Amino acid sequence: MRPGRTASIALLVLFVTLGVVRPARADLTAFVGNNASPSNRQVRGVAVGFSLLVVGFEFELSDTRADAAADAPGLKTGMANLLVQTPFGIAGLQFYATAGAGLYQEEGGGIGDTNGGTNVGGGVKISVGGPIRMRVDYRVFSLRGSPQHDTHHRLYAGLNIGF
Repeated sequence: MRPGRTASIALLVLFVTLGVVRPARADLTAFVGNNASPSNRQVRGVAVGFSLLVVGFEFELSDTRADAAADAPGLKTGMANLLVQTPFGIAGLQFYATAGAGLYQEEGGGIGDTNGGTNVGGGVKISVGGPIRMRVDYRVFSLRGSPQHDTHHRLYAGLNIGF
């Protein structure tokens, strides 16, 4: 193949690709919910994400309060997640599945542990109007190391703003 023809084909592929791919979008979520393991405790946090059409990335921080009466430690997590989502909202709903990994810090009852962990889950973003959406999410966290409780279940709702 001639060098001029190769360059022309490469430019054509580049222009077609740029014309098809949507620009990346970003969003910010503030959430509050329930960590149900080993007792019902409040969790709150923030997440920032960006996505292309189907694949997205998200970074989140969360803080679960301790419950001394139930011997449930406080739990702080910082996770990086990969999201796979429906490309467009269906009737104002955008469904997604997520998996990620990061760090956690568990403290309570005189015991503390900091180590790595993973999470899997899914949810839905519900269009409210303009860039504002509600978000409902369920996650299962698996903690490594020596935590008091190695599995945590979290359900939350949040306000999501796209930009």
